[in-house]
This record gives sequence, structure tokens and C-alpha cells, in this order.
Amino acid sequence: MRQARVKPTRVTPSRAGIVVVYPGSFDPVTYGHLDIVQRAASQFPHVVVAVVANPSKSPMFTLPQRVEMLREACGSMRNVEIDAFEGLLVDYVRRFERALIVKGLRIVSDFEHEFSMALLNRKLKGGAETIFMPASPQYAYVSSSSVKEVFSLGGDIAEFVPPSVLRHMRARRGKAKR
Repeated sequence: MRQARVKPTRVTPSRAGIVVVYPGSFDPVTYGHLDIVQRAASQFPHVVVAVVANPSKSPMFTLPQRVEMLREACGSMRNVEIDAFEGLLVDYVRRFERALIVKGLRIVSDFEHEFSMALLNRKLKGGAETIFMPASPQYAYVSSSSVKEVFSLGGDIAEFVPPSVLRHMRARRGKAKR
């Protein structure tokens, strides 16, 4: 006697009410960052891109400038909000009832660092879970640091950053030459 084939039921957990927080310094925002934002926004109802004021870094742009550049770059994404915060990420994430942290991974060394941060964020009081999104191949080598370095040496970065970010960078260079 043959057994009847039973098609497994696919259970899709409800994503309603989940806020995905994508933290970073975004100094400057690159197409790699925007790729993660767009992909997260296609999977979750609400994405908060949270620009961190990291005291251990010397950013090229002020916190308000980075927020402005992200707002310009993400303006057409209806379920994406741009915000800024200082302090611990888990404290920021705790503001939302149901939240996940999303991190983009470009290379193996990113994973090593981000995995240890994810474990730490889960362990801290009020901890938060982290999900990882691998970079799209065309952006796997693009970082804010490398973009700033190429730009400072006079290289063309137009294929790595949105036009609005390029304008901000050129304006900053113009002010520095005065």
C-alpha cells in the first residue's frame, strides 16, 4: 500500500509590528548601505536606519549631515525612517516593542566582528536579536572608509555613492580648499 504524499504546510510567521533597525555610522552612505536598506524594506514593514554617534570615530560628516544624506537617499522608500542615536544599540532598540537588528556583511572579517557584536547585544540587559544580510556581489568590496580614501586621493567615487552624497562630499572638499 502506497502512502499518500502530504505536502508540508508552510508556516510564515507574521511580520506585522516588527521594526528592523539598521544601525551604522553611514559616513558616508554608500550604495552598499542602500542595498541593505532596500532589501530589508522589502521583507519587513518598518525599517529604521539608525545613525550612531560613535565617540571612538572621527567622522567626515556631522551626525545631522549624515541623517540628511540618508533622508535624501531613502526619500522614496515609504516604510523607511531615518533616525540618530547615542549610546548602546540595545538601549536604542529597546524603544521599539518588537525589533530586530539587521547588519550587512561584506566579507569574512565583517562576519567575525558582527557575530561577536550580535552575541554581545543579545546578552546585554534588554538584549536584541540580530539578523545578517550578505552584501550583493556588486557592493561586497565597498566600504565608507575606502570611499573616503579614494575620494581624498582624487579618485572617482560616483559609482559607489548616490549623487546627493557625492554633492555633499564635493562641497566639503570645496570648503576644505578655502
